Amino acid sequence: MTSMQFGIFSVGDVTTDPTTGRTPTEHERIKAMLAIARKAEEVGLDVFATGEHHNPPFVPSSPTTMLGYLAAKTERLILSTSTTLITTNDPVKIAEDFAMLQHIADGRVDLMMGRGNTGPVYPWFGQDIRQGIPLAIENYALLRKLWDEEVVDWQGRFRTPLQGFTSTPRPLDGVAPFVWHGSIRSPEIAEQAAYYGDGFFANHIFWPTGHFQKLIDLYRDRFAHYGHGTREQAYVGLGGQVFIGRNSQDAVREFRPYFDNAPVYGHGPSLEEFTSETPLTVGSPQEVIEKTLTFRESFGDYQRQLFLMDHAGLPLKTVLEQLDLLGEEVVPVLRKELEKDRPAGTAEAPTHAARVAAARSEQSERSEQSDKEQQEEVSA
Repeated sequence: MTSMQFGIFSVGDVTTDPTTGRTPTEHERIKAMLAIARKAEEVGLDVFATGEHHNPPFVPSSPTTMLGYLAAKTERLILSTSTTLITTNDPVKIAEDFAMLQHIADGRVDLMMGRGNTGPVYPWFGQDIRQGIPLAIENYALLRKLWDEEVVDWQGRFRTPLQGFTSTPRPLDGVAPFVWHGSIRSPEIAEQAAYYGDGFFANHIFWPTGHFQKLIDLYRDRFAHYGHGTREQAYVGLGGQVFIGRNSQDAVREFRPYFDNAPVYGHGPSLEEFTSETPLTVGSPQEVIEKTLTFRESFGDYQRQLFLMDHAGLPLKTVLEQLDLLGEEVVPVLRKELEKDRPAGTAEAPTHAARVAAARSEQSERSEQSDKEQQEEVSA
């Protein structure tokens, strides 16, 4: 069993390197993401997650294609998404694509549902952004039904009805991929994750910690309310951003031009202001360790920590060097420290093997209970 999973997630942006003025081609950026994922496994990380985008300057428009390739090139790495657009993708296609990926990767697959925050994507796929929350709720309900039931009859608001439909292939070992629900701002998504007993992933990048505390507290409370376990048994994942140097001064000096010119947070608050108000950490391995350990103080013991490492135009060589530092000097210490005093009732990080074992145990218990009831009826 594994208490914590550590990994990286990528948004797949194509951004000009402000120190050289060079912009990678789409081909170079896609190949870089593949190299980064393989490096993640090499340095001992557990998870690689890719975003899903359908607009420049991003390249990962087909996550399952990328993850299918990586399934063949890795042996241990959990392959995930950091966003699967539940609002604009057809739930039938999601069900089939990720079940197929499950089989290809021998179960090393999960995914993170998200609404996406790029408005034009909705009309490109025939949807209305004003229906974002209803789409997320209805589409996910159908997705669960497609995975859980072999023959599906269904009718809703946003797609054509289904009659006697079977999604193929069926989930590996009869257990669907584990689902995280990612959110930056929506309590409805925290509620949805809790209702199904799924994981909740707080983006935890651009907003102060207090904002995400409220969402995670809501999720934990509702997870317990729906009878899935205690608050501590809920599945929580966190994002984070780091840039690591041998010492703080070198890290700040090297990262500053990338921060100052980044499309998302450049030309706004200073690097110092941003690192004081958000989870962004720019410094030595020890500084990254110390700040990451504060997350547990804010959110309780959790199951997955993903870091954003390859954004803002950072060259591949630099990202690979960062991963060496992360895997060799940061994560081993975090594993050890986060294991200390971890309450016995805290949920383990979700894996396919553990979930298959749990499903079989539950099935065995139901069978034993049924046999017992039948014997009591005969005796009566």
